[in-house]
Amino acid sequence: MRNQVNVNNDMLTWAIARAGYDVPAFAEKFPRIVEWLEGQKKPTVKQLEEFSKRVYLPFGYLFLPQPPQERLPIPFFRTNGNKGDRININVYDTILLVQQRQDWLKNYLQDNYFQRLPYVGKFGNSNDVNAIVADIRTTLHLPENWASELKTWQEAQDQLVSRIEDNGIITIFNGIVENNTHRPIPVDECRGFVLVDEYAPFMFVNNSDFKSAQMFTIVHELAHIWTGQSAGFDFRRLQPANDPIEILCDKVAAEFLVPTKEFEKVWNHSPDNFVYSSRYFKVSEIVIARRAFDTGKITRSQFFRFYQEYSNREFVKKENQGTGGDFYATTKKRLSITFASHVNKAVKSGNLLYRDAYKLTGLKGDTFENFFSKHL
Repeated sequence: MRNQVNVNNDMLTWAIARAGYDVPAFAEKFPRIVEWLEGQKKPTVKQLEEFSKRVYLPFGYLFLPQPPQERLPIPFFRTNGNKGDRININVYDTILLVQQRQDWLKNYLQDNYFQRLPYVGKFGNSNDVNAIVADIRTTLHLPENWASELKTWQEAQDQLVSRIEDNGIITIFNGIVENNTHRPIPVDECRGFVLVDEYAPFMFVNNSDFKSAQMFTIVHELAHIWTGQSAGFDFRRLQPANDPIEILCDKVAAEFLVPTKEFEKVWNHSPDNFVYSSRYFKVSEIVIARRAFDTGKITRSQFFRFYQEYSNREFVKKENQGTGGDFYATTKKRLSITFASHVNKAVKSGNLLYRDAYKLTGLKGDTFENFFSKHL
């Protein structure tokens, strides 16, 4: 048959495993793979293109003599300590996508004479939690009890992200690969990651996580920027990996969001009241439970029991809320207003072709025009 091609079986099985399948499970969705692997038939170019899309692999990779050595550009920390676990392909592709955006933005900012950000890596040789927290607050112009003065956690998150972006840190919220709803990023696989850079640091927060729990991820990633360490993490049960930097960033996030002295006062005002403390500090009850555990007010078993009960409640609440929402409002969070503004300026000044802007943003044609003209 015309257009049939020869492909190494090792490449086919590698591509299937890379996408997170075993061959029998994949064959249920793509039956012809069995004929290819058994040598009964050869794929056509069109069929192989379809296969490459199913396994999220660039078409040309399938013609390599052997699987390439793919490595994450950042360390990825797991709470269970299993660093050898395969990274979810949707997490991997998202990290590479964000890295491409960072590479473009860094070059753009340097070409336009932007200065290095002074706080990046400022505490690279320090483990002084209080000093790091104080410097983050000073940089973001936030007093110690800033969140207690706001009405809701959403207001607190909005204000925090606004201050972060005002200081040149790109903050992305997404729970899927780019705009592909068929490629979710499991929370247990990745709560977030941060790509540290002196000109264009990028933070990614998994938007599929409980909204009230995202604040901790945000500040944990800020701590990574202040210590100058890129990383990804799954942060299961709100526990850091057994790594010095992860533990340090965890302590910084806890102290920034729920200062020890203030927590003592609030907890004593209403002992064992997770709800009251949560509303005061504008963080999830789980974060309060973590602080109570860290300061010896509850035991480890009490914390894990509370974590499970709270997670079950939040899951039911999330299921009842359903899906949907405004596409353009969602796009602002997926791209970050700061990043989108730089892209817009680059296009208007002729420094960036529309073709390249489409690739950087994942938006095309009328959708691109509508977003940048009416919603940015």
